Amino acid sequence: MSELKTITRREFLAGGSLLLAGTALKLNATPLLQSVPKEPIIDMHQHTSYLGRTAAQLLAHQRTMGITTTILLPAGHPVNYGSTHYGVSNGLQAQVTPNEASNQMAQQYPREFLFGANEVPDVANAIQEIEKYLKLGAPVIGELKFNIDCDAPEMQKIYELAEAYEVPVVMHWQYKMFNWGFDRFHKMLEKYPRVNFIGHAQTWWANIDKNHTDQNMLYPKTKVTPGGITDRLLQDYPNMFADMSAGSGLGAFTRDEEHARAFLQRHQDKLIYGSDCADIAGQGEACLGAQMIAAIRRLAPSKKIERKLLYENARTLFKIKV
Repeated sequence: MSELKTITRREFLAGGSLLLAGTALKLNATPLLQSVPKEPIIDMHQHTSYLGRTAAQLLAHQRTMGITTTILLPAGHPVNYGSTHYGVSNGLQAQVTPNEASNQMAQQYPREFLFGANEVPDVANAIQEIEKYLKLGAPVIGELKFNIDCDAPEMQKIYELAEAYEVPVVMHWQYKMFNWGFDRFHKMLEKYPRVNFIGHAQTWWANIDKNHTDQNMLYPKTKVTPGGITDRLLQDYPNMFADMSAGSGLGAFTRDEEHARAFLQRHQDKLIYGSDCADIAGQGEACLGAQMIAAIRRLAPSKKIERKLLYENARTLFKIKV
């Protein structure tokens, strides 16, 4: 059932000011009708300007999915560095905009959006840039999606900052592309036990399988044998969590649904829903985020576990007051 969304005077004036300023958010097409979800859902992984999607389209997308709180993960600023493949992977390789846009969207829609903090790790002011947005209230750093070793000194400075501000770090794992050294990341978990790390993307989810030996295979579709690197990291380290988003996350749970049910049972306190989809539909087969919600509801061993995955785990980890 839908109802007309009440727009406060503050929101109206903020929207008007934003349009007059001619910002890149382009919210002139903001929908007024919003579906009211029966149960709250936190989406821990979305982006501004994702592959050119407008802010109005993003807003409509999240509302269509039934999301009540969305965390916007920004990109670093564009640079021609090796860590961005000399510019090729600027914008998280998806036209995602830096901190300012995420913060601005969250300021305009404070009941629906939160903003993360990010920067290219090896630029001179990386720590200062990330810290600026942590001081403004960012509940997370990331996603860290850069062509750099996961244990590089520059990365460890970010982990130290996360420890100081008590916020988690989102890591995009993609073999020979982003965050090199997945097989030795356990050393960072041990070195920074007070930092909560969130694993995400192809290499992270491919390695739920003990028999996954070809790391060049990013989207395996075979049956899963428990005990892969990812499975062990979640089991052995209290500070390791997982972001269920994107095609890699959806594929990990739909490739072997019998294994998925046991995996959800086993790691029910470590898994967090995210969408990370760039479509404008927000529903059906066109939308990975909507498909992931449906998969969670179908595969969760109990209603209690479903609510943990879609809401409670994120609320606790990101210290969200809803």
